[in-house]
Amino acid sequence: MHPTPGEKLSGSAANEAAAVIVVDDDTSFLKAVSRMLRAAGYKVHAYESAEEFLEAEATKESGCLLVDLKMPGLSGLELQEKLTNEGSALAVVFLTGEGDIGSSVRAMKGGAEDFLVKTAPQAELLDAVNRALERGRTQAEKLRKKRELKELLGVLTEREIQVLSYVVRGRLNKQIGEELGINERTVKLHRTNLTRKLRVPSAAELTTLYNEAHSLGVLPPLP
Repeated sequence: MHPTPGEKLSGSAANEAAAVIVVDDDTSFLKAVSRMLRAAGYKVHAYESAEEFLEAEATKESGCLLVDLKMPGLSGLELQEKLTNEGSALAVVFLTGEGDIGSSVRAMKGGAEDFLVKTAPQAELLDAVNRALERGRTQAEKLRKKRELKELLGVLTEREIQVLSYVVRGRLNKQIGEELGINERTVKLHRTNLTRKLRVPSAAELTTLYNEAHSLGVLPPLP
């Protein structure tokens, strides 16, 4: 796909602040796609290799990564795997010069938003970019929340986490003490520390926080 330089496309104004990162070793294609995306209202960063992209520390961006499948050095699939392992919030759309069912399956299993040939119509490419940007925003928000919860819960002692797991199951102080082999007064002290450290005054709010932390992988499920 070689877009018409400067062609203006509608429906992208909302994405003006979002980053679309294009990585492709084909310089002419890289320039053409970048020009088309900028004309459509996107913020674009362009790199001629995966290595150049990584050196620029662009993995910290949130948004969409539009990447060539086959490149010298680190391939698109290898870059996708690296980003996954690093917990990047970027949503990936693959581009390839020729159809490759095996690579397509691997890319989609790895969490890619889409897999397109370079001759795909502009509308199809922009639709994939828009979906990837929305997904990237969602992933970035989840990562932000996960970091916040890790920092918040990181101040708890192992015993306080144990008490928390009983509190969210509705256990009374006396029951918690019997389960953990500690006296009721000590349980009350731990509960006071929990509400102070986590800044949540009620058992209902503690339960909500615990469930959210579990859904994001910060805390294990209740035993």
